[in-house]
Amino acid sequence: MNIRFTGFGGQGIILSGVIYGWAAILDNKNAIQTQSYGSSARGGACKCDVIIQDSYIYELVPSGNDILVAFSQPAFEKYKKSLLKTGILFFDSDLVNINSFEAVSHSIPATDFAFKEFGQKLFANIIMLGFFNAKTGLINPEAVEKSIKQYVPAKYADTNINAFRLGAGLI
Repeated sequence: MNIRFTGFGGQGIILSGVIYGWAAILDNKNAIQTQSYGSSARGGACKCDVIIQDSYIYELVPSGNDILVAFSQPAFEKYKKSLLKTGILFFDSDLVNINSFEAVSHSIPATDFAFKEFGQKLFANIIMLGFFNAKTGLINPEAVEKSIKQYVPAKYADTNINAFRLGAGLI
């Protein structure tokens, strides 16, 4: 399964991929994660690729993505061609307009939920992670929660787990 998280720096795109890749390993799968971002980390374009398989992984750069998760319009426009015809698009409906893009797609207003539920937009990535994981069933939710605890500062771990659960409940 080839997954690409996209958006701009500061939205937690890379953190989402790191958390999800490690969660896959905790769930007894093989995973690799790579990332790239523009010259200005905060506000610049970024992407994070995660490959998850039950067998060995031999390619580091996927030829196409089974899943694209988009958090900004510029990132969606840049990476929408990487989504395979059989792929699934997940996007933040607060920030991305897909117009007539033809793909199976699922959206939630993750940024709006984050602000309304937690008073900060920065939890939108974890809300989307919960929604995306619940829709696909790729990783055991408990493994994702363990990964969140490992990669998020301790004082924010419970809030991030609540954000993950909120997203999962939106399916």
